[in-house]
Amino acid sequence: MQLFRQKTAVKSFDSAAQFVSEFNLCASDFMLISRRVYEKYFAHLGLECHVEFKSKYGTSEPTDIMMDALIKDFRQSGCSRIIAIGGGGVIDMAKVLVLKDAQCTEDIFMRRVPIVKEHELIAVPTTCGAGSEVSSVSITSITSRSTKLGLADEAIFPDCAVLIPELLEEMPYEVFATSAIDALIHAAESYLSPKASPYTELFSLEAIRLIISGFTKVLAEGESARMALLSDFLMASNMAGIAFANAGTGAVHAMSYPLSGKYHVTHGEANYQFFTAVFKEYRRQRPEGKILTLEALIAKELGCEADKVYDALESLLDRIIPRKPLSAYGMTDPEADSFAKDVDELQQRLLNQSYVKFDIPTMAAIYRSLL
Repeated sequence: MQLFRQKTAVKSFDSAAQFVSEFNLCASDFMLISRRVYEKYFAHLGLECHVEFKSKYGTSEPTDIMMDALIKDFRQSGCSRIIAIGGGGVIDMAKVLVLKDAQCTEDIFMRRVPIVKEHELIAVPTTCGAGSEVSSVSITSITSRSTKLGLADEAIFPDCAVLIPELLEEMPYEVFATSAIDALIHAAESYLSPKASPYTELFSLEAIRLIISGFTKVLAEGESARMALLSDFLMASNMAGIAFANAGTGAVHAMSYPLSGKYHVTHGEANYQFFTAVFKEYRRQRPEGKILTLEALIAKELGCEADKVYDALESLLDRIIPRKPLSAYGMTDPEADSFAKDVDELQQRLLNQSYVKFDIPTMAAIYRSLL
């Protein structure tokens, strides 16, 4: 049994200028980045890279149509190295560019073509949630199916992850909140995964501690308090990413994909909807083993009794950013059944990594309970 691996090198810099100098960015580099981050931190550095802004391809999270257009631009650029600077969506889009003869995103995600790495990828996160900079997973919406799919393959591991806390300063509060909650979910799901090991558990638990501690300070001191904690949240996100890159995520992610695919709910926000509901169902169906240890550890951080941990966690997170009912996005009662069937058909990879493998009726009931 493989206990742990870390294929992506992780580096940290105090500034964008230090990163540019260290990596010697040049004309053979293809940079995918948000316009706002580029103009504030990179425009004055006189880069010779081929630069494309994520907004050129769309303002939503990645779709196969967006990725197809990006692949075309990359192939026409003649560049050999990819520099992805952004949130998980930007990095996930860039991951398909590393593949030899990449052309059609749907074919790639449905594995109709060989998945073979050809180009180097440097990933620089500007949010504190996805952990995509250290994972071998890319997520996109397949428009013909109105759902999200994940591609998990060692070929798309970034070669290097670069942590620059100053790049997170441009995050709006809502993006900070939902992305950090996403990292918390990564850590908790990977801790319970049947593929977890003592090594991944260390990363999961430290990420949970850092995030809950940070959220507690934000609630006590106000939203602006997050600015002094960006390094902690970025490190927690990275640790959670390392944990789930090894152990995987589970039913929370699986159930979030139809919501994101049909109603274009951002990844972190969609995961947030299902977090405690899924974990309560885990506890109901399998009230023994590692979930008890996890509940005790989180309860200690929250200062509550273990049997009250989900109520306390919901209270904390709802004060960070209120959670919406699924009906607020447009979801209807009949979709509970169709979404559950969709997850069962398309997300077996994630369901098999869950603490309890849910069946269709269980997932449909969870969807209905959150309407």
